[in-house]
Amino acid sequence: MKGPSLTIGIEEEYQLIDPETRELRSYITQILEEGRRILREQVKPELHQSIVEVGTTVCRTPAEARADLVRLRREICGLARRNGLAIAAAGTHPFSSWMDQETTPQDRYAGVKEDMQELAQRLLIFGTHVHIGIEDREFLIDAMNVARYLLPHVLCLSTSSPFWMGRVTGLKSYRSIVFRNFPRTGVPRVFDSWADYTYLVDTLVRSRSIPDGTKIWWDVRPNWQYPTLEFRICDVCTRVDEAICVAALFQAIVAKLWKLRRDNMTFRVYPHDLIEENKWRAVRYGLDGNLIDFGKQEELPARDLIRELIDWFIDDVLDELGSRADVTYAHRILEEGSSADRQLATFKRTGSFQAVVDQLIRETQEGLDGEA
Repeated sequence: MKGPSLTIGIEEEYQLIDPETRELRSYITQILEEGRRILREQVKPELHQSIVEVGTTVCRTPAEARADLVRLRREICGLARRNGLAIAAAGTHPFSSWMDQETTPQDRYAGVKEDMQELAQRLLIFGTHVHIGIEDREFLIDAMNVARYLLPHVLCLSTSSPFWMGRVTGLKSYRSIVFRNFPRTGVPRVFDSWADYTYLVDTLVRSRSIPDGTKIWWDVRPNWQYPTLEFRICDVCTRVDEAICVAALFQAIVAKLWKLRRDNMTFRVYPHDLIEENKWRAVRYGLDGNLIDFGKQEELPARDLIRELIDWFIDDVLDELGSRADVTYAHRILEEGSSADRQLATFKRTGSFQAVVDQLIRETQEGLDGEA
């Protein structure tokens, strides 16, 4: 049995910030030409002109992904600076309003706006998407079914959106709430096979509900264009170390699931509604809350269950993948808090959303090692 390639691809969505006002700035159209000259197809616009998206090349290891992501962040920060702007990575902007944002004048986004109406305008959110290479479609479906259980655990580590339009939401991932208003989002149901999944897509396409499988936006999905399992649940990670940690976690989870399958073992597949309950807990409380251990049918501290994921479930594949240092960075997040926790601490100390934005700009540039 040939195993999956376990390649890694990371996509990140950044905020374009006016460094004077700290507001979002609708400017992607103006800087896109220079951006594509530098980064070719690795930089893209998004629905709103205050968002810029980048994507790494196909990487074999977290170390390769880190090198490419550092390069991309460095180039984008330099590009923004040359245009009098700054870049921040957080799931929502602390105070800018979605009502003030301009959308990108391209047919692709005009179609989304026409279909979704005001929901599209409200989608002023920023995420991290991680692709893990899985060439066997049946194993891809099996891996998706099982990996759903661990989505809330990783979301806790990535939470970076505690604010919305100048309000403390009381949630650690308000981005998740905004995105949930879109159709075909959230935790997917269990699928019996690749044929079961393609039947769903074919039915939606034939009934003119969607043009193709790219318009299914679950928290984890088979990517319709590439042989990857795409993890979409995470807020965009503020620090590059956090982004690589999340990517390495997802790679290790898939590697462990393949190892179990190779040895004729598996991990129990849990119902959709139970996983959604854990996701809500992750959205609401992040690392400070409890998650449900479904096997024991009891709630336990999220930090304890995340440590169990790292130290018990995936530990035996980390050295083979060469990702132990990247994955165990999660222990620093567990100790110091996620980006959402740091943002809330800064706001509590200063009472200033502008101070939060300044912190996000600084942390987004951490580890870039030099000026662009």
